[in-house]
Amino acid sequence: MSDRPVAFVTGAARRVGAAIARALHAAGYDLALHCRNSRADLDALVAELEGVRGGSTLALQAELGDADALPGLVEAALARFGRIDALVNNASAFYPTPVGTATPAQWDELFAANARAPFFLAQAAAPHLRAARGAILNMADVYAERPLPQHTLYCMAKAALVMLTRSLAQELGPEVRVNAIAPGNVLWSTNEVKVETAELLAARTALARQGSPDDIAAAALYLLRDARYTTGVVLPVDGGRLLHI
Repeated sequence: MSDRPVAFVTGAARRVGAAIARALHAAGYDLALHCRNSRADLDALVAELEGVRGGSTLALQAELGDADALPGLVEAALARFGRIDALVNNASAFYPTPVGTATPAQWDELFAANARAPFFLAQAAAPHLRAARGAILNMADVYAERPLPQHTLYCMAKAALVMLTRSLAQELGPEVRVNAIAPGNVLWSTNEVKVETAELLAARTALARQGSPDDIAAAALYLLRDARYTTGVVLPVDGGRLLHI
């Protein structure tokens, strides 16, 4: 069994997921890191982290829409490290579904990635998180509370993830804390509905600037490690964007 705390991070290969992985690793966590398609990026991240501390990572590749595969991911992390102290449900699916064109397949895909997989991973990990008095962190969205035009299914799925956060906090307490982060603009978007100029971003954000994946990673470390009396919370890390939406 690892002498260090162990975190399982989904969608860890790039962007916010990779920033969270680096922050947790620097804080002393061993990591089970998941990707869907970005295996080359994940392998590069693993090589980077292994160069810092050997034997500290496990790479896992899976389609989270395959519910039958989810318990096996938790089992693989346990087989490698012998414990799980934190589950970070970071992986997500995001694309527009304008009313009138949305399909049941899109419903299934968006809910599978954003709500179903986080629940069944949490269910599989819960006994081990209880034993470790650990924590779950879900990656929500400001649009779980404020609808984004043409993205009804995505917003609904993230709203389900927010309720999952609150319900699990109640059901898994007192041993397991469960929180979420609702990121604001931390990466420039190519989505034509969301895309903003620097001027628009400054006007719509109280801190008048874009954030970064490192801002999300710092909040993730706080909620997983340091916020010992915080559970059932959705923490906006958005520079004050919710004040202007």
